[in-house]
Amino acid sequence: MSNPVYLALDIPQLEPAKALLTKVKSHIGGVKLGLEFFCAHGSHGVHEIAHLGLPIFLDLKFHDIPNTVAAAMQAIHVYQPAIVTVHAAGGRAMMEDAKAAAAAGTKVVAVTMLTSLDTNDLTATGVYGSAETQVMRLAELAHAAGLDGIVCSGQEVGMVKKAWKDGYFVVPGLRPAGGGTGDQKRVVTPRQARDNGASVLVIGRPISRAEDPVAAARAIEATL
Repeated sequence: MSNPVYLALDIPQLEPAKALLTKVKSHIGGVKLGLEFFCAHGSHGVHEIAHLGLPIFLDLKFHDIPNTVAAAMQAIHVYQPAIVTVHAAGGRAMMEDAKAAAAAGTKVVAVTMLTSLDTNDLTATGVYGSAETQVMRLAELAHAAGLDGIVCSGQEVGMVKKAWKDGYFVVPGLRPAGGGTGDQKRVVTPRQARDNGASVLVIGRPISRAEDPVAAARAIEATL
């Protein structure tokens, strides 16, 4: 089984990002490039990382009217991403158009509820009910729209997998046992997330900001 760990490479400078990835690439399965990386380095940065030979997860969380999202999805064909994110809250038509416009072989997954949010945050935005209820609601919508899977926390992935047995589940907000949570609220360990049904484990700071990133990546790999 291939390594499910995707390194979140949100580093402001391109050369240090490439150097880090070169060091740890044999202990991870792919690389996640998010808004911070994309805004800092753009198309050139994505191509530079792609040259290192790992699958690319382009985490841009598209959320707009269906036509705009479809056009954006077509525009990123050039990167040949393995995974792309959209926001489930954009609705069924937007997700359907995103999937229809995606390149062959690209998995389109819907962000349900950011791992930095909890039930109190939901209530503040006018969404009532538990985090689990909201994630399940949006997962069902993504499934109906024909997406490949969703992004959710490790606390909900087991529940969703029971209802969507062949879904593709991306779990961020992971922290190794004993690690700090930072700005994340709904966290589990990489091993817990994998056991609960995660397909991809997104891990950033526990590797990228470790004193020894290679040792940190190897330690996480060993738990899996």
